[in-house]
Amino acid sequence: MRFKVFKNTVLLFVLVFISCGNKVKPEATSSKLEKSQAKDILNQDQDYKSVVVGANKTEEYLPLLEGKSVGIVANQTSVIFKNNSAYTHVVDSLLNRNIHIKKVFAPEHGFRGTADAGEVIKDGIDTKTGLPIVSLYGNNKKPSVEQLKDLDIVVFDIQDVGARFYTYISSLHYVMEACAEQNIPILILDRPNPNGHYIDGPILEPEHKSFVGMHPVPVVHGMTIAEYAKMINGEGWLKNEVKCELKIIPVENYKHQTAYSLPIKPSPNLPNDTAINLYPSLCFFEGTTVSVGRGTDKQFQIVGSPNIILSKADFEFTPQPNEGSKYPKHQGKVCYGYDLSKYKKAEGINLKWLIEFYNFSKESENTKDNFFTDFFTTLAGTKKLQQQIEAGFSAKEITASWKKGLKDFATLRDNYLIYD
Repeated sequence: MRFKVFKNTVLLFVLVFISCGNKVKPEATSSKLEKSQAKDILNQDQDYKSVVVGANKTEEYLPLLEGKSVGIVANQTSVIFKNNSAYTHVVDSLLNRNIHIKKVFAPEHGFRGTADAGEVIKDGIDTKTGLPIVSLYGNNKKPSVEQLKDLDIVVFDIQDVGARFYTYISSLHYVMEACAEQNIPILILDRPNPNGHYIDGPILEPEHKSFVGMHPVPVVHGMTIAEYAKMINGEGWLKNEVKCELKIIPVENYKHQTAYSLPIKPSPNLPNDTAINLYPSLCFFEGTTVSVGRGTDKQFQIVGSPNIILSKADFEFTPQPNEGSKYPKHQGKVCYGYDLSKYKKAEGINLKWLIEFYNFSKESENTKDNFFTDFFTTLAGTKKLQQQIEAGFSAKEITASWKKGLKDFATLRDNYLIYD
């Protein structure tokens, strides 16, 4: 009751604040945005309920697992919650209920989620449970026939962040393909997409397919893991167009516009909501000479370079090895750039920082000819984005060129949505 009163008090304060014409910093808002924010607060106050992730709905999926040999694709985010806090890992919970889990399949960053991006994950044994762990990263991205031969069903429970180049959906593809070929069903315990409230970015072109982009979708696809799995099946993207038998435990009290804060960081370099929200915009820098803060405590919340000096640079940092980044870009060098950790929630991909750094790179002998690496096109899924930036296109002109592709994708996406 006291929480509800507090919420209503805060709501009243916000509405009065807006109606009196008081504004926060000009660069952060406008009168139109203020009205939109007030509407969002009202909608949350009226409609928002506690989100219940698929893993919490044990009564729905335990009957599907009892008496079967089970494999599970899981990491540190695969938990059952209690009062919005991690309560128990799904693997531990299933073992405690006498479900016969035979092995764990671990995606990028490993089962415990502590490995660097791109680091080779080795097979092993989980010290807590004694279960064998099979890596789905490195040379073994797709489970082999041998690894699946003694399984009746595979559970997939991974928290995604809704960006095409976040590799968990690529692991999903290969697990689906392998299971389809062996007639093994997959049970997906669905979770919200923290970037599920919009779609944006260029559509991946087939010739640029890679593990950081396997399907012709935009950078931000706006789908949950289960919805994305339905699309993979429905569009015939698996090898030889095989279909995987899917069993889905959906999220309760969730819509795509539902604000959802991840209780557990999904990977070492996405430590909080701001980093997750900025990730689709800042990940492009991974294909340039600019650091996104790996090797600091503000990963994907700061950008900077020791060689590109911006006229408006207001922040400096020095990357050093830390968890999830043993060898960070520009290690030990002072980088100059921006601190974006207070940036308001993005409703689309923001290219202004990327374009600004590129423009200033042309004035530096160290970077003018090699600002972009080959990885940039891999991330973008097209050569066009780099060409547009080099040709002097504005952010507005570039995003306008995505409009038709996004419209067509939105129509396609509608066929596979589970939530409003």
